[in-house]
Amino acid sequence: MANNNSLIQLQSYQRLRRFTLAALLALVFAILLFGQSLFPPETPLHEAIEMIGIVLIVIGIAGRLWCTLYIGGRKSQSVVADGPYSISRNPLYVFSSIAAMGVGAQMGSITAMVGFGVACAAAFHVVILREEKYLLANLGADYSAYMARVPRFFPKLSLYREGDTGSFKPGFLLVTLLDGLVFLVAMPVFEIIDEAQLSGALPVLFRMP
Repeated sequence: MANNNSLIQLQSYQRLRRFTLAALLALVFAILLFGQSLFPPETPLHEAIEMIGIVLIVIGIAGRLWCTLYIGGRKSQSVVADGPYSISRNPLYVFSSIAAMGVGAQMGSITAMVGFGVACAAAFHVVILREEKYLLANLGADYSAYMARVPRFFPKLSLYREGDTGSFKPGFLLVTLLDGLVFLVAMPVFEIIDEAQLSGALPVLFRMP
């Protein structure tokens, strides 16, 4: 019964994580729909910011997959402290925030790029605090020692160790990949928004540097 309750709790946190990510992307979409960068589309600076954003999205998706190789199916069973989890307790959220920065950059705005990354990290902070209580209750002293050694969010690269991926299950990687593709879908959508704003089909209500 205890294991079933733990599984239900973990699934609840995973749903909360996905809901948070979906809500953030919806907010980003709403802002980009009616906002525009101070740097006009097709200008070198606007295009450069967008390209940086694409790189950030790719890094974010690749990083999320890397995390899943280590954590897939083991989060509630044992302390995972190898690979990306050796330098941050929540690298999956770190890479999601990086990808969110990339999505914001598709506006061609530095403010949107940084702002969306910070907003994503702040939203995930609430999820992280709830997960920590759950993991402490289930993993006890081992997780407490891990908390004392590894930073909650911002990676400490000097702690890195490769370790191994344990009994990895490919299904978890597929789910993470499908989640990450949401970030890639954002790119053509925002290109369409740019064109609609340039043609006057969409009003521009505000501009950001």
